[in-house]
Amino acid sequence: MDAAGFATAYGLSTSTGLGPFLVLALASLAMHFGYLHPSHAFAYLGSDGATWLLVVLAALEFAGDKVPGLDHALHAIHIATKPIAAALLVGSVIPSVGGGGEASAAATYALMGGAALNALGVHAGVASLRGASTSMTLGLANPVVSLTEDGLAVTATALAILAPFFGALLAVALTLALLLVVRVVVRAVRGRVRTTTLTT
Repeated sequence: MDAAGFATAYGLSTSTGLGPFLVLALASLAMHFGYLHPSHAFAYLGSDGATWLLVVLAALEFAGDKVPGLDHALHAIHIATKPIAAALLVGSVIPSVGGGGEASAAATYALMGGAALNALGVHAGVASLRGASTSMTLGLANPVVSLTEDGLAVTATALAILAPFFGALLAVALTLALLLVVRVVVRAVRGRVRTTTLTT
């Protein structure tokens, strides 16, 4: 497996932390039209049926995430869907590591597990940002935040497929930005708790 393949896998797993069905739909379309070549075990992701299903799910996800309240319910569901989607995508683009055999399969499964954890970490940052938006704007800014996430997910996914190394760089930048956001949110929450304690 070459470095570009690993870069694609990392970029896709990070993008999945922003929007699982959107990224799965884009990856499925890329497989369907020959821009992404999945392993035999995951070839079904590029089939007509899978592509249409994922496009419909992506559309529902896109619309639902713009509705305050419903977006939080979707984020709760995404605690499970994002790691699964990331593992599927990484398993499809990294079919084997080390030339085959049990050791190769174990390495591939380990990378799939790492991808799931990566997507879950990105999801934690996104959920923190959405929680802060809800707290400060009563959810009114959530659709704007959601559109920003969608735009980043599409850009990161396209780069991961068409320009893997640039996609990996963007994925690193997104991860660092989310870490900073989480840090700011934690500090803001602590500040509010201290202020509330002092006033009471």
